[in-house]
Amino acid sequence: MEKLRKAVSEIAYAQNHPKLTHLQLSLIPVLRFASSLYKLALSLRRSLYHSGLFRKHRLPVPVISVGNLTWGGNGKTPMAEFIARFFADSGISPLILTRGYAGGDEAKMLHRHLLGRPVKIGVGAKRAAVAARFFERYGYVDPNSTSKHSDGLCIEPKVGGHLSSEKIGAVILDDGMQHWSLQRDLEIVMVNGLTLWGNCHLIPRGPLREPLNALRRADVVVLHHADLVSEQNLKDIDLMLQQVNKSLPIFFTKMDPCYFFDVGNVNSRKPLRDLSNSVVLCVSAIGSSNAFVKGVEKIGAFYVDRLEFSDHHIFQAKDIEMIRRRLRELEDTFGHKPVVIVTEKDYDRDPEIFKHLDPYEVLALCSELKIIPHRECTEDGFKKLLKGDLKDELQGTDTDRN
Repeated sequence: MEKLRKAVSEIAYAQNHPKLTHLQLSLIPVLRFASSLYKLALSLRRSLYHSGLFRKHRLPVPVISVGNLTWGGNGKTPMAEFIARFFADSGISPLILTRGYAGGDEAKMLHRHLLGRPVKIGVGAKRAAVAARFFERYGYVDPNSTSKHSDGLCIEPKVGGHLSSEKIGAVILDDGMQHWSLQRDLEIVMVNGLTLWGNCHLIPRGPLREPLNALRRADVVVLHHADLVSEQNLKDIDLMLQQVNKSLPIFFTKMDPCYFFDVGNVNSRKPLRDLSNSVVLCVSAIGSSNAFVKGVEKIGAFYVDRLEFSDHHIFQAKDIEMIRRRLRELEDTFGHKPVVIVTEKDYDRDPEIFKHLDPYEVLALCSELKIIPHRECTEDGFKKLLKGDLKDELQGTDTDRN
């Protein structure tokens, strides 16, 4: 099954058929038929929402959706975390709603990163129901009863650096673009700058969850991994997005490596320089393994090898043995033990599995999302946009919400 998933992924991002194997070429007619069924189901679902037969829920607080048009690797969860940190630091207690794929690796990572902050994380496919449970437990900010800053934002008072209330002031939908059952006040669309739209076909023939014209729904587009894209390609992508909507704000982001921790001790911290001149094996089961490997290469390892699995893959004993074989090959070639580098998502999916690689050292790379200044689209500009959305929503819909 893992080989089939990898083959389908390679088809989705292949720019021309000559690069495909005979097996992959034989799969294309089947995938094309499956994509046509998916397109039909997508159109039916959209019409049911437009006709009102499927209900769209309005939550009592502003909702910001962070989503994408393609499958994995677009930086949705890091962006959701970035927004949650900003809200928490601004005195707003946010609720992140995430679906919880593959045992909730992304939710577990968010819990670790946001520990000690007034951020709540709800996991489940039925996000309106999950949100309702959190509102019942913690309450939500009433725009008519909160104090307001000079910028118009509704802010809960802080006591000793912490919120005096656990009431929820905003909701962040992690991977929310296709979750049409919840109305949203700001639609942020993440785009992987390294892969863009792949072959521009709908899944499973291609990586698209929706046709490209769905970009018209976006209020903001964020081009992720922009630091790994050439200047000319950035200009071409920027121009293409502007053709969709000339007034569309386009922000550039990157994943900035911070430190490593040993998978046997999540509280350990190792500086990035410790990897210098090391032989490294990057092991990942994420949506954008190329970005991960390129990031490790930029840190300065002597040699970087890679083993990749499909997004959200659950590592098994046979995978560990495969990794061990590759490690022994590298050790024989270079004369000393290589270091295994995994992503935080892979660690959080199963914190114990990589311990079975002992005596090889296994480190998880910790990174955080950073906004790269691009014309007037800076980090301050992005935060002002978030504040402006909350201000407009809280001031403009008080009557509707009460």
